[in-house]
Amino acid sequence: MELHLLGKTAVVTGASQGMGRAITKALANEGVKVFATARNEALLCGLKEEIINTGGVEPLIFVQDIMRPDGPANIATAALQQLGHVDILINNAGRSQPLEVVGDEQGWSDSMGLDFDRPRQLTQHLLPPMMERREGVILNIASTYELRSINASAVAKASLIVWSKQLAAQLGPYGIRVNCLQPGLIDTENIRRFFPGEARQQFAQSTIPLGDFGEPEDIANMATFLVSSRARYITGSVAVVDGGMRHYPF
Repeated sequence: MELHLLGKTAVVTGASQGMGRAITKALANEGVKVFATARNEALLCGLKEEIINTGGVEPLIFVQDIMRPDGPANIATAALQQLGHVDILINNAGRSQPLEVVGDEQGWSDSMGLDFDRPRQLTQHLLPPMMERREGVILNIASTYELRSINASAVAKASLIVWSKQLAAQLGPYGIRVNCLQPGLIDTENIRRFFPGEARQQFAQSTIPLGDFGEPEDIANMATFLVSSRARYITGSVAVVDGGMRHYPF
């Protein structure tokens, strides 16, 4: 399927590893000029080399800790300077943060910052040019799955989803689409630490109809579709990629 992404520009946060890395590679292979940002310079350089070697469009890399107070502004300014304009924004940076019932305040503050405030702030920095051009796509990567214990990241991501739906309603008249992508259990460093040894296989076989965790490429495939013109009539939605793990009616 032709996705009509050739020549588009994109910003991807948390691009150095896991789902962000896979998304960056998928977009570059479709002809998108990606502004890839993360904290780890060595991993970003390795990503750039990997994309070049496989024939994708060479990405622009920008080393930045998005949690810095000026992180979102720095990313937006650099992206606009180097790309000229941004067609696609993928807010991917995040980290699971389990807490006790009486949780540490710093953990709550860090998660709300990383998983809600920073993507909101970056989006707000990039929205005025999108609104002026009356064109753009925003994709927010949401929480991994429905939890039965306290996880500050999941709470922050729930806020991200509500905000995304509200944003989609107001930005529709400007030709801007806003969606969320909800991963299931994906084989990344962020998830492996919770399922050591045989725990992954045991959990997957008992809980996931397709029998295993997903790969970052599974998320990248859906993300690439959602930001393409093939998804032109999809906005305000939450796409689930979880191997059938989610079984609740809403």
